Amino acid sequence: MAFIDMKKREIQSKLVYYGPGRGGKTTNVLHLFKTMSRQVCGKMVTIDTRGDRTLFFDFLPLSIGKIMNLNIRIQVYTVPGQVLYNDTRKLVLRGVDGVVFVADSLRIQQQQNIDSLINLEANLREEKLSIRTVPLVFQYNKIDLAETSIPTLTVEELQNDLNKNHQLPYFPASALKGFGVYETLREISKKMIKNITIKLKDGHLQGIAG
Repeated sequence: MAFIDMKKREIQSKLVYYGPGRGGKTTNVLHLFKTMSRQVCGKMVTIDTRGDRTLFFDFLPLSIGKIMNLNIRIQVYTVPGQVLYNDTRKLVLRGVDGVVFVADSLRIQQQQNIDSLINLEANLREEKLSIRTVPLVFQYNKIDLAETSIPTLTVEELQNDLNKNHQLPYFPASALKGFGVYETLREISKKMIKNITIKLKDGHLQGIAG
């Protein structure tokens, strides 16, 4: 969960990009890193493996304003998509303040999207969190491939598969082209800040001394 660093006068929070393997999680964060000002964008750590593009996480602190005279810093992580790395996914989710679920619009990935969302819900539950209360938005990535001959899912199908029971904000996107990436980040950031502000006013944020 978010906590206050009094020495730095900032609230540090954690955003996780979740979803099936090769769905576009890392591509989202790479686009943010490449296009953001270095004044707000910190060092990013990427670990690639044969089995999955991201074994542990991408790390990207984002300074995005203030709450009650405290700076907000969001640390952005991605999780590995493959099932064999589920222990790592659990570790990355620990202390999460917001989630972007990146679904793959390729039709061949339909069941993987559904399974990954079920996995997210189960892993959140282990952290004593609920998918219904954690700030969450959906991104439907690779939507631009609908203009090609590659079989893809429609937004309506993705909504029915993933968001029918949640009715949360969603964004068609192409992380490779940068379409929908900032819109997704902006929405989840707003939801996270709103949630953190409530916790701060209620005195539910932990702090470390300055």
